[in-house]
Order: sequence, then C-alpha cells, then structure tokens
Amino acid sequence: MTLDTVSSEVLSEDLEQHRRELTGYCYRMLGSVFDADDAVQETMVRAWRGIDGFGGRSAVRSWLYRIATNVCLDMVRGRQRRALPADMGPSSTADTALGPTLPEHAWVTPIPHSRVLPEDGDPAELAVARETIRLAFITALQRLPARQRAVLILREVLRWRATEVAELLETSVASVNSALQRARATLAAHDDASEPSPAPADQALLDRYVDAFERYDITSLVSLLHTDAVMSMPPYELWLHGPAEMGRFFLGQGSGCEGSRLVATAANGCAAFGCYHPNGQGGHAPWALQVVEISGGRIVGHHNFLDTNLFAAFGLPDRLPAASSA
Repeated sequence: MTLDTVSSEVLSEDLEQHRRELTGYCYRMLGSVFDADDAVQETMVRAWRGIDGFGGRSAVRSWLYRIATNVCLDMVRGRQRRALPADMGPSSTADTALGPTLPEHAWVTPIPHSRVLPEDGDPAELAVARETIRLAFITALQRLPARQRAVLILREVLRWRATEVAELLETSVASVNSALQRARATLAAHDDASEPSPAPADQALLDRYVDAFERYDITSLVSLLHTDAVMSMPPYELWLHGPAEMGRFFLGQGSGCEGSRLVATAANGCAAFGCYHPNGQGGHAPWALQVVEISGGRIVGHHNFLDTNLFAAFGLPDRLPAASSA
C-alpha cells in the first residue's frame, strides 16, 4: 500500500501502530523514557511532514525507523552518556553523605512495560523483549558510539538483516558488520553487560518484600537480599553493595522511608513499585520509583529513582489518600 492511495485517517492508524516498537527502539538508543517519548513524537511529526516525499518507495515501518534513527542520532550528539551510579565509582557505605544531585540527563531512567512490550504474544519472544530493556543492558548500550548502538539494536535486538541496516544508515554491509563487531567487543568488556539476567517476578518473594518494607521490618527485608545485592538512588551518585550496608542505610539515612506505601507496577523486565512517603497529613506523596531485580530467589537490585515525574509516566497516582477509619 502506497501513501498516495490511502486517506489521512488510514495513514494515521498506520503510523500509530508502530508507536510501541518505536518507543522501545528510541528508549534503547537514548536510555530515557522522557527522551524516547520526545523522539517518537518528533518521528511522527517528521513523518507527516515528509509524506509527499515518501511516495511508498519502502515499507512504512522501515521509513519510520530511518526517521527515528536520525532523530536519536541528533538527540545524542554532543551529550554525555547516561549511566547508573555503579558506573560512576566504587560503592559507598551507609554513613557516606548523599552528596549533590546530578541532573536527569545524567541517568538511565526506567520505562514501564506498557510503553514497550506487546500486551500479548509468544512467551519466549516476550522474555527476549524483557531481556533487552533490563537496566544493565540499557546502561551498557549507552557506552557505544551512537551509530554502533543503532547497528547493534537493529541487528541483534530487532533482528534486521545487515542489508536492511546498511540501507537505513546509508552505508555498506561491510561497515555495518564492522560496527557490529566493535559494539559486541565493547559490551563484552563490561561485566554488567554479561551479568545473569534478572529472573521472572517471584510473586511470593515480592509479597514478602512489600510486607517487610511497609512494616519497615528491616531484619525481614535484609533476609530477602542476595549477598551481592546492590542499591542505588539516582540522582545521587551513592550506591551500596551488600545486605549489611543496605540494612544500615535503611535504619540510618534512609529511615525517612518508614511508614511508606508501595504501589505495584513493572519496569525494565522487572517488578517495580511506586514508593510513597508519609506526607504528614495522613496520606502519602510520591517519593521514588523502585525497580526490584530478582535472581536465585533473592533480590539482587534495589534501584530507587527519586524523580517523581516518573509517576505520571508509569500511570501511578499523584498521591495516596489517608486510609479511611473503620
């Protein structure tokens, strides 16, 4: 179907049906749900403006990916790469001062499943899709030069042929294969790109976690942690390693979490929670978006993103009312 034979309504539907997969692509390229949304919106705007010049010379999907790639390359030009605290230095202790906050563009940020994963589909394909949005993988991608990043995502995540990628990037197949080889070598050189993947959500473990956190039973909470568990809190560089330091933090600097409530969601292939702190008026206010990684029947990652703008992105309420009296 060529664009000169369809109505604007049909074209709009044709473009819109690619929004979810384009969001996933742009998120992997940019490492931010906010940047991904901006990139997809700009892609749609450029597509509408370029309709007359398109003429149906290729599939709409390939055309949109070409536009999205150019948008992402423009967005990352001249920017520092996004990261997580563990990329920025050694772990701290529970007594270390939090230090200054870094701006949003310094961090990889989480993305809700609803933005990037199909609502249904083959379980094996969904498992692969979740694997390619896990925080460690997204962070590792940000180490790659932008064009290598695009090549690796298109070839190894989206399974495009080398000839298709070469056409999209207006380069040769040899250049695509060379970029892919260099990208693979860069990822292989970093442990976090090859760490064991987080396991599917263990609902019994998550239930115990929520119960312990909301009761602020730190002894029970620490018992759920893996010996190599990591906790981070962007926008702070500080991160902690191991149950002992995490437990000390919750009883020390982190004691403001006592009395919190958690609302379940899902992010980056993992269970996630909106964490709400007491607001002093009986209700609870947004505090952090927690991404909880599980492996071997224990929590291995406890990532707290202290950006309350994420609550709207995840469709979480902007406050929790006071519990009604019996």
